[in-house]
Amino acid sequence: MKIGELSKETGASIRSIRYYEQQGLMAPARLQNGYREYSRLAVEQVQTIQLYLSLGISTEQVAGFLHCVMKNKEEFCREVLPVYKGKLAEIDEQIKQLTAIRSNLAERIASIHKENNGGVDRS
Repeated sequence: MKIGELSKETGASIRSIRYYEQQGLMAPARLQNGYREYSRLAVEQVQTIQLYLSLGISTEQVAGFLHCVMKNKEEFCREVLPVYKGKLAEIDEQIKQLTAIRSNLAERIASIHKENNGGVDRS
């Protein structure tokens, strides 16, 4: 299949598909005229790449385990678990930071309400 067909079937833009190729995530065959020719497996590859990107995993990280996942399924790929654990720790840290920011903002709002209402909170 051609790149336009792959794009239509997966919902990924042609630009994204070319980017995946540049990152070494995909390697389509080339026809004599230079056109890319994708196998049916490319649909699953693109969908798998999109899934991992939606989880916030970088293309560099995906490149480290994509071949294994495509061949063996995720639960058999040792390379996936450390990436997941690292991403989870990163998200936990972001939640911690956002919680602190939220608390600070709530305190500031309460303080402003209190000052504007002569010391009486009427929010």
